[in-house]
Amino acid sequence: MEQEKTDPRILRTRKLIMDSFIEISGKKEFKDITIKDITTEAMVNRATFYYHFEDKYDLLEKVLSEVLLINLNSDQVDQNELNEETIVSIFVAITNFQNSLSNRCHRGYEDTIARIIREQLEIIFYKMLLKRQPNDENQALKQTAVMQSWGLYGTAVEWRRNREVPPEEYIKPLIPFIIK
Repeated sequence: MEQEKTDPRILRTRKLIMDSFIEISGKKEFKDITIKDITTEAMVNRATFYYHFEDKYDLLEKVLSEVLLINLNSDQVDQNELNEETIVSIFVAITNFQNSLSNRCHRGYEDTIARIIREQLEIIFYKMLLKRQPNDENQALKQTAVMQSWGLYGTAVEWRRNREVPPEEYIKPLIPFIIK
């Protein structure tokens, strides 16, 4: 009998594997991490690992997505409108997320990290745009969400290059352009 994904044992095992991966990634570069390292740390067998994840790249993607959502405080962002406070909050979360990854995931995975951030931001911006125009679920809103997500992500990348001012100060002059 197959158990549902909401089974607490499945959720605990999945979290255990993800936490083990995060722990190992602090000690080894991603390219050097093996499935055996992960399963040994998590004290699960290979079959259990492959029940939850296709491979270590799938695991990396899921871990990054989850960590980003935690940084973004997804529930809080979901309930907010597209305004200055929300934009600052999202921007700071992205920069914190990027900083936390700088020691763990090396250059070869920047594309994966960038894609995950942009996808999550797209979802967030689309939901906020729908709040403004609830009867207007169309392609233009989706494209606007894409533009905003790429723009905010690109701004965060640019901030990381310079870091002359705190992220809150860096994003504030740009907010009128993002919101309009």
